[in-house]
Amino acid sequence: MRWHTRRIIYGATLSHTSAQDRADDRNDLEYVNVKPHHAEALQALERLSFPTINPRDLTSVASVEMQCEKFPEGGFVVLDGEDVVGFAMGIFVDFDLDHPQHHIDEAVGPTGSDFHDPHGEWYYGTDIAVSPTYRGRGIGRRLYELRKQLVRDHNRAGIIAGGVIPGFADHKSEMTADEYIANVASGELTDPTLSFQLANGFEARGAIAGYMRDSAVDDWASFIVWLNPDHDPEALLREKTAADSSSS
Repeated sequence: MRWHTRRIIYGATLSHTSAQDRADDRNDLEYVNVKPHHAEALQALERLSFPTINPRDLTSVASVEMQCEKFPEGGFVVLDGEDVVGFAMGIFVDFDLDHPQHHIDEAVGPTGSDFHDPHGEWYYGTDIAVSPTYRGRGIGRRLYELRKQLVRDHNRAGIIAGGVIPGFADHKSEMTADEYIANVASGELTDPTLSFQLANGFEARGAIAGYMRDSAVDDWASFIVWLNPDHDPEALLREKTAADSSSS
């Protein structure tokens, strides 16, 4: 049976808003919030998209189910008819940007959203993937835009994540991960993932050692940050204080 979901554009139900939206209409793509019945397809898509990463560090059926339980609004799925062709998930956390070194489990928990804090300062991007046959059609950009709008709507400081750097595999014998990331940021090198993230407004703030098990790049990742230009820190602090008071 077809699951009926509402199409979402930036967290709302809209029909036509831009040339990109019209292109999605022609291609019959839908952007919906994650549901438990998407779990097996998301697990398979991420493993297809990142074949060199240990599956234990990728999303699982249990990860998707926990996302749906704790923060379904933070997960987006792209559908072509009934087929899942892309997705992104993430949670709210507090994070010290002055100490970026961490394994992904330390930031979000072993199942991917264990540490979701409804009042957390940052949206931590845990997973994002697009089917190889659907790349180049603006899906990744739209997923990042949906994340950014979620952050604006909830007055969070921004988006953070550990980003894969697949291109480093071809350069790891000649430079460090930090040097590689700096060269990509300056435009001297191109990375299929990091260059795309930089083009979508993220900053690369250095390399993360031992982020996830990926032998192709010796477990390195980039620490990426997008700052919300509309963030009101005082309003978020009031929200946190009120939440602490009500729970005490």
